[in-house]
Amino acid sequence: MTVAEVLALLRAERDERGMKNWEKLGPATAGMRSYGIGLTRLRKLAKQVGRDRALAQALWKTDVHDARVIALLIDDPAQITREQAERQVGELSGGMLAHVFASCDATLAKTPFMVELADEWVRSDDPVRRDCGYGLLYEASKLSGRKAPEESFFLAHVQRIADRIDNEPERVRLAMATALMGIGKRSVALNRAALKVARDAGPIGFASASGSCESFDVTRHLTTDRLKEKLGL
Repeated sequence: MTVAEVLALLRAERDERGMKNWEKLGPATAGMRSYGIGLTRLRKLAKQVGRDRALAQALWKTDVHDARVIALLIDDPAQITREQAERQVGELSGGMLAHVFASCDATLAKTPFMVELADEWVRSDDPVRRDCGYGLLYEASKLSGRKAPEESFFLAHVQRIADRIDNEPERVRLAMATALMGIGKRSVALNRAALKVARDAGPIGFASASGSCESFDVTRHLTTDRLKEKLGL
């Protein structure tokens, strides 16, 4: 498909309610336009478009939020470079695309340098990079076998989260909490370490979200009967 064809597809799939909600974001949109399409629908459209690195590069240059989401979903992880990742992380519309870029089964998370990048970005002075770094750390928590980091790697990051979570902006706190949840599901030792931090931090609120959104309670996710049975707790 071409850029014009993808944009035509997005126009045809536009969600008027979503577009109105997008407009309410004002300056937070970083000048991007949107057809108001939700992520679940965009994932289905991305599968329809198919893996296409050249198209992904072209869609990324547009000012359409939905098109840039598609770009992130259809890129080829085997061809993504560190240089590309560093360039794109600085072009995430003020962090609005961070979740799709670095977590939620992101394409970037399938690159061979993902764990190294996560370890580097969580230490960055840039809050958007830290947000993405913890998103990648959550993806790393799902790895198994030889691709998975040692338990000591995760324990060190649990301690890092404990030391810094109270002083981070909301987006980074939520990304930290998500990483903590993933790490705490890996083993008994990691569950105990992550659970202590989660209890000390308490539920993470969404100050920028509507009143209908519940706080993110990592403790609840790390104490389910199903997880206890899995870990033998």
